[in-house]
Amino acid sequence: MKISYKKLWIMLAEQEMTKQEFREKLQIASGTMTKLNKGQEVSMSIILRICEYFNCNIGDICDAVKIG
Repeated sequence: MKISYKKLWIMLAEQEMTKQEFREKLQIASGTMTKLNKGQEVSMSIILRICEYFNCNIGDICDAVKIG
């Protein structure tokens, strides 16, 4: 399984927020942002911070997708 943050990127586009603005507003470290961009796992505390900021559920920003 792999994590897809496609829903998060769509949400940012809908709100006309750049990834840089997103990173700064949520105080996300550049290394964590790199993980998000590459579809890698990040800590649950980061996921929850994103959910709190956007007032949404985890499933609204990411999906677990099967590889292959």
